[in-house]
Amino acid sequence: MAPVYNLARFDLISIRLAVACAQTGSLTAAARENHLALAAASRRLRELEDAVAMPLFERHAKGLKPTAAGRLFVKHGLDLLQTLDQLSTELADLRQGITRHLRLCASTAAINQFLPGLLARFGAAHPQVQVDLEEQVSDAVVNSLREGRADLAVFVEGPDTSGLHTRLFRHDELVLVLPADHALAKDSRAGRALAFGNLLDEHWISLAAGAAMLQKQQQAALAAGRPLKLRMQVRSFDAVCHMVASGLGLAVLPKAACLPMVRAMKLAWRPLSDPWARRRLLVATAEGQADAGVENLVRFLIENDD
Repeated sequence: MAPVYNLARFDLISIRLAVACAQTGSLTAAARENHLALAAASRRLRELEDAVAMPLFERHAKGLKPTAAGRLFVKHGLDLLQTLDQLSTELADLRQGITRHLRLCASTAAINQFLPGLLARFGAAHPQVQVDLEEQVSDAVVNSLREGRADLAVFVEGPDTSGLHTRLFRHDELVLVLPADHALAKDSRAGRALAFGNLLDEHWISLAAGAAMLQKQQQAALAAGRPLKLRMQVRSFDAVCHMVASGLGLAVLPKAACLPMVRAMKLAWRPLSDPWARRRLLVATAEGQADAGVENLVRFLIENDD
């Protein structure tokens, strides 16, 4: 017979204590963080271990290290604490007249180019709806939607969309961003579009793995039989431009998003001739999604073109 765990003993303070122990590696620090006396914290941790009938931490002279059971407990404990925090937030919002939260996960390209103005207008038109926005690279955006952590997603076409209902959101264009003193910026034919395959001797700055434009660059390099000399990966278009301005490499970025930064940092840009530089951004929901609130936001995003 499977053991019966006393889940009633998993009170929130003890769960927070266990999470803090895993994060800090110290019972003393975890107790301080949760405003507990050290003896009380030690007792709560022992009671948790009694409740699950196995040790959650290995005790060492230098502190605590989670066991396999501890790692599992902390993983689900974090999920529970985040859910309760979200519940608290939504109840507070309900008292202020917000009756619905919609979870939107979107790629950096969508956020930098299109979504801020649209979401501001949607919020003004629907004050009772709160849109909770999370930024991720396109692959992670799709995964969030599939795993139920988002109600809708906006991302660059490319990731597998099987099982999702997708609609066209916008188009954008990728361009080459380079220092103003680079030879390609000084070329008298500066208006001519460049083929990415002819630029593979350069070093490159890009976003983190899973970004749609990085995948296109990698595919283009593979097709040309050349390595992509990826020098640095950062988390924002702004950081990419700063790296380019420092002379660390070239970059491929969405034109509409990067031009203000290009001008501000006195960089140069050139168009790309590759077909993949013209992209489609999609808005997606889970297939069979019948939620009227989600569909209302999807229609607003599609039909309101700034």
